[in-house]
Amino acid sequence: QVQLVESGGGWVQAGGSLRLSCAASGRISSINPMGWYRQAPGKQRELVARISSGGSTNYADSVKGRFTISRDNAKNTVYLQMNSLKPEDTAVYYCMIVVVSGTYWGQGTQVTVSS
Repeated sequence: QVQLVESGGGWVQAGGSLRLSCAASGRISSINPMGWYRQAPGKQRELVARISSGGSTNYADSVKGRFTISRDNAKNTVYLQMNSLKPEDTAVYYCMIVVVSGTYWGQGTQVTVSS
């Protein structure tokens, strides 16, 4: 069993910043890839950013230069720093982790950016 608990979502005006956190517990290790996805109303879930155990990252083109993913392996926690937010970033953001038994998802946290 793997549990993911997200926090940090909320409402912000365009141009503002938010920081999401996701703490993992259960059958995990520090070598598991982690990441963030998002799903806007009426759209498919899409990758925002992923990070490997060694710190290698990849980002969606739409967030490059604005969002930064990081992780604290000692705390089994992944973060997403979101700057220069735009209304089109409005979505439910989901944390994910890949383990031997499969991929697990958090419950999601709402991010709303007003213009």
